[in-house]
Amino acid sequence: MKHRFLTLLLSIILCLSLTACGEDPELTKFKKELDNFCSQIEEIDAGMNNIDASSETAKEDLLDYLDRADDNFKKLANLSVPEEFAYIEELADKASEDMTQAVTLYHDSFSNNSFNEYTFDYASEYYKRAFKRLTYIITLLHGDVPESDGVIIYDEEDVEISVTSTAD
Repeated sequence: MKHRFLTLLLSIILCLSLTACGEDPELTKFKKELDNFCSQIEEIDAGMNNIDASSETAKEDLLDYLDRADDNFKKLANLSVPEEFAYIEELADKASEDMTQAVTLYHDSFSNNSFNEYTFDYASEYYKRAFKRLTYIITLLHGDVPESDGVIIYDEEDVEISVTSTAD
């Protein structure tokens, strides 16, 4: 799963960097920031995978990498998204919220010099959600439709928007 995610990250970096020529400054800035995000997440992932579980600092190392991931997801959520990619903004916000919740729970699972497996498992679910949303973002930016039971795509032409008010 990690290799598939890294492949997706690398492909979006390549895709975005190849299409950066001659574009408007907002789009170029967005692509650069997204490339930076992907690079940071790759670094964090590599660092986490290289933690020696028998090390005395393994717990602190893991939590440090998770904190860095949370910081990067917050930056992703705060990116100024060009209008043509506005559809990913909510996904980025939700991914950031999920990562923040995951990191908080990971810290809680190791608190008081003990390990709480239930809290750790709960944190892992939020962590997976954050990366699933990130995978959706990457898939959408590639122009593909995410394949999942919970994904519903609406074409703008097929949706009629009406606003009603219940206020008197």
